[in-house]
Amino acid sequence: GGLFSESQRIKYTIETRTQGIPDVRTYLLTLKEIRSKRGLIDELGAEAMMMGALDKVEKEIKKPLMRDDKKSMALLTAEFDKINKKLGIRKEDLPKYEEQLELKIAKAQLEELKKDALEAMETQKKREEFKDEAMPDVKSLDIRNFI
Repeated sequence: GGLFSESQRIKYTIETRTQGIPDVRTYLLTLKEIRSKRGLIDELGAEAMMMGALDKVEKEIKKPLMRDDKKSMALLTAEFDKINKKLGIRKEDLPKYEEQLELKIAKAQLEELKKDALEAMETQKKREEFKDEAMPDVKSLDIRNFI
């Protein structure tokens, strides 16, 4: 499974999970769910801002925003551009954010591995037959050594 980068995998998950979703609200909520399942924290608070933008547009058009409503989607896109400006994100910087996302995910996965390793060591410690063996030093498993 190393053919896809993690952000490509997430993109694929998003595409398959959101394919049949006609309205933007359910789409955004599904995105949020996928992100939180992946342990991606929205540090910028962008999700709340996106929801706010959606509320604003829906109030304007007086109905739920559908993804195939090109005219109203343009309103939402304009709102999203304002959010990006506010957050200091430029379209041309997005690849950089994707790289940071990859790093974040890689680190999270390393944390998982570390946790598993520690748990395995604990289990081993509890086994009587290993009681005379010295435990490997936890510090040697410090994540910073892998980065």
